[in-house]
Amino acid sequence: MTPEPVPVFDPTVPPPGLKPRPKNVDISITGRCNLKCGYCFYADEMAALSDLPTERWLVCFQELGELAVQRVTLSGGEVFTRPDLFELIDSVIANRMRYSILTNGTLITEETIEQFQVGKRRSRLDSIQVSIDGSCAEVHNKSRPPNSFDRALRGLRLLKAAGFPVTVRVTINRHNVDDLENVARLLIEDVGLGGFSTNEAEQMGSARCYGQDVVLTEEERRRVMQSLTAVDARYGGRIGATAGPLSRARHFSEIAERVARGETGQPGRGTLCSCGGVFNKMAILHDGTIVPCNLLPTLTMGVVGVNPIQDAWLHHPSINVVRYRRQIPLSALESCQDCAYTGFCAGGCPASVMSKFGQLNVIDPVICYRAYKLTIDN
Repeated sequence: MTPEPVPVFDPTVPPPGLKPRPKNVDISITGRCNLKCGYCFYADEMAALSDLPTERWLVCFQELGELAVQRVTLSGGEVFTRPDLFELIDSVIANRMRYSILTNGTLITEETIEQFQVGKRRSRLDSIQVSIDGSCAEVHNKSRPPNSFDRALRGLRLLKAAGFPVTVRVTINRHNVDDLENVARLLIEDVGLGGFSTNEAEQMGSARCYGQDVVLTEEERRRVMQSLTAVDARYGGRIGATAGPLSRARHFSEIAERVARGETGQPGRGTLCSCGGVFNKMAILHDGTIVPCNLLPTLTMGVVGVNPIQDAWLHHPSINVVRYRRQIPLSALESCQDCAYTGFCAGGCPASVMSKFGQLNVIDPVICYRAYKLTIDN
């Protein structure tokens, strides 16, 4: 069977209906970090880039405010390594935006909590996400530097005790695959969180160099799918996942149920449509480079203060090629043309396939239901 032709489009023209500005912007305000974690996507690709100075970030936030961007997410590196962090936060607020923070939690102290009480820093904060990758130091510190667990947990407890909108992300890797039930017990029962989210270590950044140490094997991934599904059920569906083993388990379970009912697909699937983020947000790296997503650092779109952000958002080919993926039917891909499940598939994260294959218009084999079903049937 000959694959369908891939649609042709002009990458300088945005897809119909695209909003004239991003709603959200992910901003990596620094490449510096006090840790060096085994799976960090930022630790490899970004090491040679220099941080923008304070005044250039202030100009950037003013431009975002003039565009009526609603929210920014501040990450790194580690945000709390920047001595001017709260000056930057105040600028975000002055430009009528809300903000969230991603952090490893190890630098949060009582003094940090006090700093958030100044002005509108607390009221404009949507969330602080802390990374916890084990129920104890023995597990957590295998993929992170020594002594990081106790400091991260202390920071998390300080935020929780002070009533901050704190969340936790658990990155599943080879070191914590057998600790996830204990992690859930720690975070939900001990710390008292309403839940937590999960994803999976990908072979990018430092994990590309040391992937054999952290990236899951297929057998481990299937085992985690079962264990996390059970843990999630035990806690009443309080574990979130938009990627990784739990998301995969939910997606594959839905496909099996639909196939059993005689369905051949579901609405909004059947193309390379998995990433909707590029329709409402974009990212800026710590040296000011504009990119579609901070996981796609090679798809550069200009530099803040040099290239207008709105022009990059609307017309740059690097983001529009990601948007137009969703117009490519899976049946146009040689690997998928004879698959009975293309009507259920969305192709997988473009950053993941870019990292694995160096191109965008392929599917991520990790999310292939046909391949998964072959392994479990045999």
